[in-house]
Amino acid sequence: MSFKIFNRFSTQYRCYSVSMLAGPNDRSDVEKGGKIIMPPSALDQLSRLNITYPMLFKLTNKNSDRMTHCGVLEFVADEGICYLPHWMMQNLLLEEGGLVQVESVNLMVATYSKFQPQSPDFLDITNPKAVLENALRNFACLTTGDVIAINYNEKIYELRVMETKPDKAVSIIECDMNVDFDAPLGYKEPERRPPHHEEPVEEEGDPNSYADMDLGFRAFTGSGNRLDGKKKGIEPSPVPIDPNDIKRGIPNYEYKVGKITFIRNSRPQPKKLTDDEDALSRFIAFSGEGKSLRKKGRKP
Repeated sequence: MSFKIFNRFSTQYRCYSVSMLAGPNDRSDVEKGGKIIMPPSALDQLSRLNITYPMLFKLTNKNSDRMTHCGVLEFVADEGICYLPHWMMQNLLLEEGGLVQVESVNLMVATYSKFQPQSPDFLDITNPKAVLENALRNFACLTTGDVIAINYNEKIYELRVMETKPDKAVSIIECDMNVDFDAPLGYKEPERRPPHHEEPVEEEGDPNSYADMDLGFRAFTGSGNRLDGKKKGIEPSPVPIDPNDIKRGIPNYEYKVGKITFIRNSRPQPKKLTDDEDALSRFIAFSGEGKSLRKKGRKP
């Protein structure tokens, strides 16, 4: 009978946030991802155990029974210490110097994940899927229930991992993963008011109400005068409108969509003169009667 021995790395470290990491270099890049910094001795032990790559680890806080998963960025920490991103320490309910159990694991490759932004401000991003895809390049794995933090335009956005497939903890290194979003926490759908169509009501009332705007000021309604003193060709001023003569308009039943019809009010044409009246009123030069100084029938 033979037994297959599984090589597993398991040890405890005191964890600190990246801001406690000594050194002249700024290590803010650790805060932008989901990987930790471990001591060099961990690399020696992992090499002897022939751990499969990529190296993935399960972090457990035994005091609070909280766990998450991560990758490793470097092996440059002091012995007995590991450095975690701040959001990861919050998920594990760890304080500075708290003990964390680190175990090597093998995770399935992710095919689907769903996130819920923890603030409606995430909706201000023009292309959230592209931003998330770029941010997840600094992560090695995802765990359902974690609240991860991504940095975009000098602002930190928190997203809760609502669901992962095919398992509750998955590897996202070199994978083809479909991403979906839930409504942000605290987001309220805008109220949509149904369109209210008011049917026109025909009112039958005093015709004076239809002529109110016509009885007001009317431009160019005065009478004109000619320089030569003649009255011909001068149209009289319009007669004031009698409200009793105003009738309701008739709708155009031949209206077609896309066709515009301009209807203009026509003025009453001046009365045409008959031929006899026109001949009498027409001016004829030298048509007057002459007078003679001599009286007819008088003899000298």
